[in-house]
Amino acid sequence: MIRPAFRTIAAALLACAAPVLGAAADTPAAALSASQTALVAKARALGATDVAATPGPNGGLILGGKLEGDQFALAFPASWNHQGLLFAHGYSTPGTPVAVAEDPVAKGPGGGVFADAYGQGYAVGHSAYDKAGLGVETGVKNTVRLRDFLTRLGTKRTYVMGDSMGGGIVVALLDLYPKSFAGGFARCGVVDSWQTLFGQLIDMRLAYNFLTIGTPYALPGVQDARRSALPTDPPSPAAAQGYLFGQIGKVATPILALWNAAQKNPNGREARIVSQVAAIGGFDRDAASIAFPLVTASLGADDMAATAGGQVYGNIGKVYASQTMTAEEAAALNAGVQRIAADPAALTYLTHWHKATGRLRVPLVTLHNRIDSLVPFAQEQALANTVAQAKRTSNLIQYDVAPVRAPLPVGGVDGYTHCGFDKVQTLAGWNALRGWVETGKRPAADAVK
Repeated sequence: MIRPAFRTIAAALLACAAPVLGAAADTPAAALSASQTALVAKARALGATDVAATPGPNGGLILGGKLEGDQFALAFPASWNHQGLLFAHGYSTPGTPVAVAEDPVAKGPGGGVFADAYGQGYAVGHSAYDKAGLGVETGVKNTVRLRDFLTRLGTKRTYVMGDSMGGGIVVALLDLYPKSFAGGFARCGVVDSWQTLFGQLIDMRLAYNFLTIGTPYALPGVQDARRSALPTDPPSPAAAQGYLFGQIGKVATPILALWNAAQKNPNGREARIVSQVAAIGGFDRDAASIAFPLVTASLGADDMAATAGGQVYGNIGKVYASQTMTAEEAAALNAGVQRIAADPAALTYLTHWHKATGRLRVPLVTLHNRIDSLVPFAQEQALANTVAQAKRTSNLIQYDVAPVRAPLPVGGVDGYTHCGFDKVQTLAGWNALRGWVETGKRPAADAVK
């Protein structure tokens, strides 16, 4: 899921993680109005540290600093309507610097929606998390802390949006803090179940490891799927980006070599492996839809286990089967695949952080590509069922849009993107949510196309 969007394999794997915030010592406000200066003083009085205040676009205010040691950035328009929109960013490969965009209007996440919301009179902003990698718990806690801070600064109504892991954080926030947000907007999110997604990713890695034994396409490093294949901690903060790109490239290279070989011989062994791995994982037969999940599972395993307090998935007793396999191939896979036992404590953790309850009390708008290379559209279908079982369908509207393809930076191929939306679609989703909250009228089924 690396920053800022689908530009490199790393970009897709970080799924809209935020750009880095520059160092900000306690900086005096310059060229601010009296009301803005008072707002900065209030922020300090409420406990913000390392405060940096600068003029924002069109007479507004950019306010940055730290809350309990974590960076945040907020932008207040000159004609602030005392409403806010906060953003929860997506997964970042372990080892990624923990930071946020210094200017959430010009460089903020969310497909440019911050600039539009700011122009509509909303304060916009986001918080860094305590850690990279799996960050649902810290994302929820830090986003609600920023919401409470924004409320004490004068906000009367706050919305929350997020992408990928951040989309899952939006659902968790609405479940766990139903009175804190007026509504949520989740794009390409893990909106129903992390346990389900991790099962798909790890099954894919297990199948790939078995099916590529003795081939030049085997993944590098540690073959035990309970462990990360390669280390992700950079030798120094300054070397973090290059180091992580390098590790991602090492994992992706044999996968894309397998894909290219399969394309050259559609009836050969490589093509069968590609089809079988995709089917076992429940992903589309596509270069990106195979590479991105495998890179995530291969580089994120240690962090997943450390964060959740144990192994997040188990396949003891599972029988693998697929129409892409002969009976003999399926029997060989089931006999030879690595077997992993899940840790009950880890499964409990993933249920809390987070399996959707469906008990929506405020409006939720979701947006998903019908084919997504990292978070399957099936998450949306499962969420719809979960919400229906809780009899809260009146608080959910889901928009599905066509998949998007783009060139991958290595391998000479293209593939489906993760979070492949344009600005028009994103703005339409945001406007659908705020209109729904403000008028009480459910958005049209075709509000996002």
